[in-house]
Amino acid sequence: MVQTGQRVLDALRQGALFANTPDDELQWVVEQGRELRLAAGEQLVREDEPADYWYLLLEGTVRLTKKLAGQEALINTFQSGSYFGEIPILLGLPYFVNVWSLTPSYLLQLSKDCFWEMVTGCPAVSQAILKMMAERMQIFQSVSQQQQKLVSLGTLAAGLAHELNNPAAAVRRGTQHLQEIFRELPFLTLKLKSLTETQSTFLKDSLQRLVEPTSIRLDPLTQSDREDEISGWLEAHGLVNAWKLAPTLVGAGLDIDWLETMAAQVPGDFLQDVLSWLEATLTGTGLLHEIKQGSTRIAELVKAIQEYAYLNPAPLKEVEVHEGLESALTILGYKLGGVEVTREYAHLPPICAYGSELNQVWTNLIDNAIDAMNGRGRIWLRTSRENDDVLVEIADNGPGIPAEIQPRIFEPFFTTKGVGEGTGLGLATSYRVVVGMHKGDIQVFSQPGSTHFQVRLPINLTQAAQLEKPMNRKCSHLNLIHEVKPSAEGCEECLALGDTWVHLRICQTCGHVGCCDSSKHKHATQHFHSTTHPIVQSFEPGEDWRWCYVDRSYV
Repeated sequence: MVQTGQRVLDALRQGALFANTPDDELQWVVEQGRELRLAAGEQLVREDEPADYWYLLLEGTVRLTKKLAGQEALINTFQSGSYFGEIPILLGLPYFVNVWSLTPSYLLQLSKDCFWEMVTGCPAVSQAILKMMAERMQIFQSVSQQQQKLVSLGTLAAGLAHELNNPAAAVRRGTQHLQEIFRELPFLTLKLKSLTETQSTFLKDSLQRLVEPTSIRLDPLTQSDREDEISGWLEAHGLVNAWKLAPTLVGAGLDIDWLETMAAQVPGDFLQDVLSWLEATLTGTGLLHEIKQGSTRIAELVKAIQEYAYLNPAPLKEVEVHEGLESALTILGYKLGGVEVTREYAHLPPICAYGSELNQVWTNLIDNAIDAMNGRGRIWLRTSRENDDVLVEIADNGPGIPAEIQPRIFEPFFTTKGVGEGTGLGLATSYRVVVGMHKGDIQVFSQPGSTHFQVRLPINLTQAAQLEKPMNRKCSHLNLIHEVKPSAEGCEECLALGDTWVHLRICQTCGHVGCCDSSKHKHATQHFHSTTHPIVQSFEPGEDWRWCYVDRSYV
């Protein structure tokens, strides 16, 4: 590490960041900076360390990564001429990514204090840095959104697999056992053909009473005693497989008196066949009931998933808040263990919302509450109406959130969990969905033994959005805004190239859909230069803004 010299000065003059910087200001940057050389594979920045430096990459390539859900996720790759470190310094946060050198690299390092002095003293530099910061925050938001969806998908898959396992196994066992019974039952039925009409009627009436559902459940000790009694009776009458017949007969509510009555009605040489036929029929009926219960449970889970994910809906639709909360509980049921859930639901009207995204909020908040209590405690779900809003409160009696970190819990990538145990995206995503997409509010109140997350949502989102949308009269092209229909579901040129891009812009003149300037192609801007159509609108859930390329102003 040595003092920078003429080589650094020449490199700075060639970069876009300092293109319009006066020589004296540029010389000051050179004097304050320090030269760094990194070998390929060397780490420069560590996640969660204090953001004490800003870096300008003069030569080489670096990679930005972050530990998400136990894996190193790629955030971005920077080439020579790029700079990084401004976001945590400007926001007063520690570094939230790791920076690795992919190739031998040559950098200029500027201390945090010198960076602030450069930003405040060099207007051209500060404008370029702030513009780049906005673009990068958009990229980070996109990455966090996609990663949170993957985390939610993992939670959803784990819960669904756990909940489906028992009913699916019961259905599989039941069908296999039924196959065995159906192979045996026809032969037993043929053996009973020689019974008299009176005897057949007796068996038919008895079976009809026995197959009706009963709510009587015997305790294990009584069940065992009665099975022993019936086994003894069967063996005394020369019947084989008494151990197999007895549990089914006891389960059907039969006793010694009923067996004595049946023995008086049926000839002794038919007793074995009659009881085997009766046992097979009762067992088959019971298995059908179990299969029905299992398939019903599977159908309920599928319905919960459909309600949770809002498959094939309009993006904005009427949503029942309580159904979303219950769907989230169903998905997370496998994690509850010794955690009790108390519901205090008020009568709420349907609200206008993005259903799938809102269910992510309920899942995040309930999942965090379960994790906080380590398998034992209580969760309260409360709802009420406050004028034109609905209030949803998710509370728990866990250890609480320390007061010193409560102001940071909605920051992207902030987490109190160990490495690999959380992404730090859940509450940031919840904040974006509630505040950004639904024009609502989310707050936390916490102390040891009592944590309350309160979510307020407008009942009519469309009306709330209109009230919060003042028009920018500085734009001279407002009369060119049209109600247009998007020409495609994605960027037209990117789709033609086989690419996709999450940040899309709709031309408010012709409906053309292009990708934004943080994409590699910048098709929305290219469309403006080729057509001079001035205004585009964001084509993303939760964003409600327009931008005028000509007046360089939000509309």
